[in-house]
Amino acid sequence: MAPLRCLLPLLPALALALGPAAGEARRPLALEALGEAAELAEELWGAGLPGDLPELEPECRHLLAAFAEGSAALTDCLGRRARPGRLCQACHRHYRRLLAQYGNIARAVGNSSESHNCAKSILTSDRLQIVVTLSEFFNETWEAANCANCLKNSSEGLSNSTVEFLDLFNKSLTCFEHNLQGQTIYLSPNNYTEVCKNCNETYKMLNDLYNNLQRMNRQGGESGHSTHLCIDVEDAMNITRKLWSRTFNCSVPCSDTVPVIAVSSFILFLPIVFYLSSFLHSKQKKRILILPKRIQSNASLVNIQEKYS
Repeated sequence: MAPLRCLLPLLPALALALGPAAGEARRPLALEALGEAAELAEELWGAGLPGDLPELEPECRHLLAAFAEGSAALTDCLGRRARPGRLCQACHRHYRRLLAQYGNIARAVGNSSESHNCAKSILTSDRLQIVVTLSEFFNETWEAANCANCLKNSSEGLSNSTVEFLDLFNKSLTCFEHNLQGQTIYLSPNNYTEVCKNCNETYKMLNDLYNNLQRMNRQGGESGHSTHLCIDVEDAMNITRKLWSRTFNCSVPCSDTVPVIAVSSFILFLPIVFYLSSFLHSKQKKRILILPKRIQSNASLVNIQEKYS
């Protein structure tokens, strides 16, 4: 509604507010002044004074309305998909559309002169810069969720590895639900053995795929980003692991038990082998030393020489 038209219902309230402040004696004067202001506003409105000043060209108004609708749609999608985390797979189309709408505003020029540049009028004409602030908020949220790691390079859809992971995730949840049918929710952990037994293979495949995705992501996977996995994949894996380990109290048997035991035994016996070998080398047979005959003293030699002389 027009600004002047909006002021008309407020005039009586202003009169009541000004009355006590000015005193009972001045109330008639205040009411009279406000009445004249109301009549003047009605006359101006009847004379055809526009309620909304033409600050934007029609083209710019159309771009601003499109961005507002895109922001509302993306906000609604993010809010509805917050828990459990499904932001990237459900909202990537809204995000791409909003990026395109913001780009249209940044590149668009009005119909007449440079003074009606849509980018200047919409983005930088005031201190708040609401459109810029909203765009930065959505970009930061999208980057914090690492959604680029779930999408293809062109962000047109989910990557093949993400589709494969989500498919295994849904199969795991279906297996859990199928094996829990007909059972009460207050079962002891020992009664979840059927879930652990029948869903072990599916869970192991899901866990292995998640670990492979992490390794691929550190080296730069399909999306070309080398940070954390996207929030959709991380949240799905966290949910599955909590159900598997805490709720069902299941565990994945280690397939490398024999090599682990062999290596551990070897490491444990190393000190024993070391000290035993040291002991054997230190306790050698004593060598029998053959002492050479000592040369007789000089006095004995002199006596022998005198005897034979």
